[in-house]
Amino acid sequence: MPSVTATPPAQRRLIGLLLALLLAAQIDQPYPEVALLQHVPTMLLLVASPWLLRRWPLSTASVACIALFLALHTLGGRYVYSNVPYDDWALALTGTSLSDLFGWTRNHYDRLVHFAFGALSVIPVAEVARRRGGLRARGAMLAVLGWVLSVSALYEVFEWLLTIVAAGETADRYNGQQGDMWDAQKDVALAALGALVGLAFGRARRPGA
Repeated sequence: MPSVTATPPAQRRLIGLLLALLLAAQIDQPYPEVALLQHVPTMLLLVASPWLLRRWPLSTASVACIALFLALHTLGGRYVYSNVPYDDWALALTGTSLSDLFGWTRNHYDRLVHFAFGALSVIPVAEVARRRGGLRARGAMLAVLGWVLSVSALYEVFEWLLTIVAAGETADRYNGQQGDMWDAQKDVALAALGALVGLAFGRARRPGA
């Protein structure tokens, strides 16, 4: 049976910050009809996280990666991803929007989060693969790629099933396809690219790599 250890203070602070962000995202919620779909899984994970981290501890670096991904997701969930107003923020800060600067015709926040999922999975998944699975470096790298590709594909299947059981407008807002018939394939590809970039960066930082 796994031993139970105390959660480090730094990890408790990360959990607290993420909880504060999640609660702040509900203030004057612009899309209440899909808020539960977006935020309840994160809330359940936060509630369970102290117990999970005591029973199956992770390094603070791994917890930080998970918390950062969930923070990005929480922000995206508030605006159902397709409507994250990064153009307005950039315009207020710099006088020009990102869409004008790069010639974008769609909201790309969801692409960022899929890429971040791959990149931010590297440290925690490799840690679990090596510590719990007894894998060496190469095996841990393959475990990261397997995790990212399988979870990304399963999530796209979930979105497809949601379109079958949910009302059309709710499903469309949650999925954020924005008229792109290849949206699912691009999302999986970006997650894989994020994992490859994260793995390459980690390998470059290791002495003698």
